Amino acid sequence: QVHLVQSGGGSVQAGGSLTLSCAASGSYRRDGSMGWFRQVPGKEREAVAGISNDGTTILAESVKGRFKISKDNGKNILYLEMNSLIPEDTAMYFCAADPYVRHILSLGAVAEFDYSGQGTQVTVSS
Repeated sequence: QVHLVQSGGGSVQAGGSLTLSCAASGSYRRDGSMGWFRQVPGKEREAVAGISNDGTTILAESVKGRFKISKDNGKNILYLEMNSLIPEDTAMYFCAADPYVRHILSLGAVAEFDYSGQGTQVTVSS
């Protein structure tokens, strides 16, 4: 069992920045992959960013140049740095992990990872 505990998020005006964190514990394996997806009520999950075992990152086109995903392997913490936020980024954000996926072949897979955090709301006002 992998436990993911998120922190960060909140409300910000357009153009602002927020950083989300996700601490992994339990049977978390460092050779797996992690990522972030978001969801708006009534809509499907949208994968936002992923980081594979080798540190390779992948981002959704909608957030490229604005968001950055990173991981502190020593502390088992995943980060999502979000800059130049726009109202369309408003959503519940979830971190996700799959200890058996070494390399993310398609960003969409992040939204289907076996484990996810409790979610944190990000609200961007115009």
